[in-house]
Amino acid sequence: MASLALAVPAGASAASPCSGSNLTPSSENVSQLRSATLCLLNRERTPRGMARLSESPQLRKAAQSYSQTMVAQSFFDHVSPGGSTLLTRVKRSTGYLQNVSAWALGENIAWGTGELATPAETMKGWMESSGHRHNILNRKYRHVGIGIALGAPVDAQGLPAATYTTDFGYRKSR
Repeated sequence: MASLALAVPAGASAASPCSGSNLTPSSENVSQLRSATLCLLNRERTPRGMARLSESPQLRKAAQSYSQTMVAQSFFDHVSPGGSTLLTRVKRSTGYLQNVSAWALGENIAWGTGELATPAETMKGWMESSGHRHNILNRKYRHVGIGIALGAPVDAQGLPAATYTTDFGYRKSR
């Protein structure tokens, strides 16, 4: 009887075949972390018969800027100390909501240090939280922007850290 051995790529596990999902964040792998996060989001959606999320450069711009702002200004909240919200950030900086008759937005944020800063651990935390899970599994959303900033909104005590923002969207053109 022959046996079959499966090779698991570096940064992935048998339970999570998204390449890079277990990478510790560094300046060399942020694009891999972003791709792994998108893969993990879609791995939650597609088995449930939901449409895959596609990346939106406009939403990515808002998400990336917000992750960087949370790290630079040392806060962690959906509303910035200056009062900006997901809606105001997307309207102000992206044009994502121009010329639409219907739209919906949602946002997940997370940060972690060391092993908790990986896309796999971030996704695990989101899926264990009802509000975050609701955003990931909202059938209306079609687009996502993923922002990942190196660092944490608090002192990470020298550990590798990352702050994640996922901005979800749906828009129906006029």
